[in-house]
Amino acid sequence: MLQGMRVVDLTIPLGPNTIMWPGAPEPTFENLTSIKNDGYFARIVSFFEHTGTHFDAPSHFIEGHNTVDKFPAEKLVRPAVVIDISERIGDDADGELTLADVHAFESAHGEMPHEAAILLRTGWERFNNDVRKYAGEPGKTRFPGFGAEAARFLVEERKAVGLGTDTLGIDPGYATDYPVHSTISHPKGLWHLENLTNLSQLPPLGAWVIVGVLPLVDGSGSPARVIALLP
Repeated sequence: MLQGMRVVDLTIPLGPNTIMWPGAPEPTFENLTSIKNDGYFARIVSFFEHTGTHFDAPSHFIEGHNTVDKFPAEKLVRPAVVIDISERIGDDADGELTLADVHAFESAHGEMPHEAAILLRTGWERFNNDVRKYAGEPGKTRFPGFGAEAARFLVEERKAVGLGTDTLGIDPGYATDYPVHSTISHPKGLWHLENLTNLSQLPPLGAWVIVGVLPLVDGSGSPARVIALLP
């Protein structure tokens, strides 16, 4: 099945230096056993559910909605639509995907498939070694994201299954009421992917995304290994 296809990893490494949402606890790693003393090596790892490249379930914002373990596997393997606004927004930390961007995308590439994963490339991954630039100042998050009008169109008119981006959050950092999370996508059962990388290697259409999320019982989210398959 994979013959002739290219595999692209969209995941940032998860470790002690992974940039976190401001105020969130950093992951911890404790050696439990060693090969020298025990014959095998293992650690105890503790992490915030929304650490690194990760998956948001609707229950993250909508009480009683689907948790991570409730998603059927077929919802985690979807055609990918990659919308690139990196050149237009440049270094604008308040940049966002607009409905005009979506219409321009479809004018260039045709109507996007329904029930796809919509992946937004902002180019912000280039700052993920600089917490101030990637996340914003203390107490004031600033990074690009999905504008509410564009997100509503993608959810209601294009029946998107999930939204993903290469920043800390689906909503722009300035939008502290989280309109996309709380009123547009999660209420409709969509999942989110945040802190993606390597979106520049994906074509606008034609790739598939595979979301390797941990099926944490009652989880609001989970770190995920996200893979793209390119024809």
